[in-house]
Amino acid sequence: MLKVKLSRVGKKNQPQYRIVVSEAKSKRDGAYTDHIGYYNPLEKPSTFTIDLEKYNDWLEKGAQPTNTIRHLVKKHTLKKEKPATKTTKKPSAKKVKKSTKTTKK
Repeated sequence: MLKVKLSRVGKKNQPQYRIVVSEAKSKRDGAYTDHIGYYNPLEKPSTFTIDLEKYNDWLEKGAQPTNTIRHLVKKHTLKKEKPATKTTKKPSAKKVKKSTKTTKK
């Protein structure tokens, strides 16, 4: 079974990741079938680039994304598609707790 997963590259304490399609049982940094993007979590904001055509093609062929990849793709593709809009929240009425004090006689 094929998986879409992260393969670590970069120096010690400076991780960068390739987004690759590889066999599910292969090592994290082992051989891969296809390289479809990269992710750099250290940049502010983090850099995430993926070829969505290749990604969707591999999903159609049966490749399963890892939870991390699924989350990153969802997070970063939604940012690009939807422009940031500010929503104004209606002020909510504050609830006041009534204190009940009992006096001892």
